[in-house]
Amino acid sequence: MARTFFPALAAAGMLGASATLAAAPVHGHSPAPVHHVFIIMLENESYQVTFGPNSIAPYLAHELPKQGALLTQYYGVGHYSLDNYIAMISGQAPNADTQDDCTTFNEFVSTTGKLNANGQLPGKGCVYPKHVRTLANQLTDAGLSWKAYMEDMGADPTREAATCGHPAIGAVDATEKATPKDQYATKHNPFVYFHSVIDSKSYCDSRVVNLDHLSKDLAQANTTPNFVYITPNLCHDGHDAPCKNGEQGGLISADAFLRTWVPRIVNSPAFKRDGLLVITFDEGNDGTSCCNEKPLPGGPQPGGKIGPGGGKIGAVMLSPFIAPGTTSDVEYNHYSLLRSLENIFGLSHLGYAGDDQLHTLGSDIFTAHPAASK
Repeated sequence: MARTFFPALAAAGMLGASATLAAAPVHGHSPAPVHHVFIIMLENESYQVTFGPNSIAPYLAHELPKQGALLTQYYGVGHYSLDNYIAMISGQAPNADTQDDCTTFNEFVSTTGKLNANGQLPGKGCVYPKHVRTLANQLTDAGLSWKAYMEDMGADPTREAATCGHPAIGAVDATEKATPKDQYATKHNPFVYFHSVIDSKSYCDSRVVNLDHLSKDLAQANTTPNFVYITPNLCHDGHDAPCKNGEQGGLISADAFLRTWVPRIVNSPAFKRDGLLVITFDEGNDGTSCCNEKPLPGGPQPGGKIGPGGGKIGAVMLSPFIAPGTTSDVEYNHYSLLRSLENIFGLSHLGYAGDDQLHTLGSDIFTAHPAASK
C-alpha cells in the first residue's frame, strides 16, 4: 500500500479567481496534500508564443489557465531536448552529449567516479551509472508507484520495444527521427538513460510503457501511479511540423492532444482526490535562465551556444488544491519542479534540486483549501 502524506496547507484561505501571488522559497513538504502527480511534457516553444494573445493553442494558452494556475516565469535549463528531461528527473546538469540529444546511446564516462557535493557526476555521456539516482528510484524505495507513458513506443517493433524502448548501448539512436508509422523518440524518455532503471528488465518493462496503458490505469485510484509521466509522440508534443503522418504538428497538434488527455486525467478518481497535473515544455527558443542555475563542473554552458539556460517556457498546473485563474510570477525551472515533487512525496533532493535557494511550489500555486475543492 502506498504511503499518504498530508502536510498542512499553507494557504490561509480560499483566494479568489485571477489571484497573482509571489512567494518566498519553501523548503519543507508541499503545502497541499497532493499524492498523485501527472506531468505532460511538450516541446520547443517560448512563453510568448505559447501563452501570448495570438497563440495557436487556445486550449493550453487560455482555457486551461482559467481552470488552474499559469506560471509565467518557468524556465528550461538547457538546449536541446534530452538535457532538460534528464534534469527534471535526476537533477543532473547538461553535459556535452546530452546537450546533443545523445544521437549515439553511449555510456556516461565520469571524470571523478563519484558525485560531488552538489550531487553532480562530472563527465560526459548518455547512460548514467547505477549509482546516479532518479526520482523514479526514490519513489520505488519509498514504497510509492510510478509509470512513464510513451506515445507510439513499440509502434514499429523493428525500431524499439513496446516497453522500456531504447537503443542498445553504443548503438546509433534510430528513433531520432519520426516515421509515418512510429513517432516515438528515445530522447524524450529520460528514464531509459539511467542504469538504475534499465538494468532490471522486469522493473523497466513494467513501468516504462506505451501511452495506450494510461486509460485503463486511470479508471481507479488504486491503479493510478503516484507519479505519472506522459510523453506525447514527436507530432503531438509539438516537436515536428508538419508531421510524418500528415498532421499539422507544432502547437496545433499539441493542443489537440491536450484536449483529448487532460479531461481524462482531471476526471479520474485519483486526480479528483489529491492530484496535480503539470503541463510544460522542455526548452524555449532563447538562452535565458533563472534560479541561480549552475553548469556541470567542467561541463558546457547549460544553454549551449545560445546562453546560460533553456529559456522561458511557462507552465500550467491543475489541481483540486489550485483556485481557478491563479497566476504565479515566482521563478521556477526544471530543478525547482524536481525539488517540489520530492517535497510532495517526502523524499530527499537529487543533484541541483538540492539547492536550498530554489523556489518550490507553495502558497503561490496551492490557493484552494481541500474542503473548498470538493
